[in-house]
Amino acid sequence: MKTATPLLVPRDADARASAEAPAPLDLATLLGAAQWHRLSPAIRRRFAAGHAPVRYSGALDVRRSRMGRCFAWASRLLGGPLLDADEDGVPAEVRVHCDARGGVVWERRLRLPGRRDAAVVRSTKLRGPDGGLQERTSGGLSMALDVVVEDGALVFYSRRYFLALGAFCVPIPDWLTPGRCRVEHRDEGPGTFRFTLDMAHPLWGCTFFQTGVFTDPEE
Repeated sequence: MKTATPLLVPRDADARASAEAPAPLDLATLLGAAQWHRLSPAIRRRFAAGHAPVRYSGALDVRRSRMGRCFAWASRLLGGPLLDADEDGVPAEVRVHCDARGGVVWERRLRLPGRRDAAVVRSTKLRGPDGGLQERTSGGLSMALDVVVEDGALVFYSRRYFLALGAFCVPIPDWLTPGRCRVEHRDEGPGTFRFTLDMAHPLWGCTFFQTGVFTDPEE
């Protein structure tokens, strides 16, 4: 009886495949060693390059202004990344995983009162063509981001908005956006962290605000 000959893959083919695969998003490199080590070990672990898939559970207080409601309605054309809601203690689940293109996908599921299905907001943080940080929603609404450390928290600031249409990026004028976005990730003690998002427009003031505490299953 003949034994099957194992299929051998040349080592140079393995090397080529590894070289062609995009490197995972590395916030430590974007921040620099000095800032990165100002973060707590728990935050560094949650945002480490190539982190394994994880699911966080918590509750969010969600706010939007009258002008924010207009932006939320308009965003429905782009998959509804902006929530038209004004509620406290909304049950929320955040699923985080790496994609095959070097990005990190953040999928937020909120159980809003009166809605049969969960509201889903999905975005991906990735390196842009210029090497900077970007966040793109599944509908194409995107932001160029700056990332900094403030008082021990990891903070993301939007620098500009654009529509990602395939390989093309179409800038959005500032006055047509919900305003500058600030997202903060802050430790709240062993096994918990606080997520806070606010958007402030120079003419309309605060258009969106969200904050809530989540549990970390890895602690």
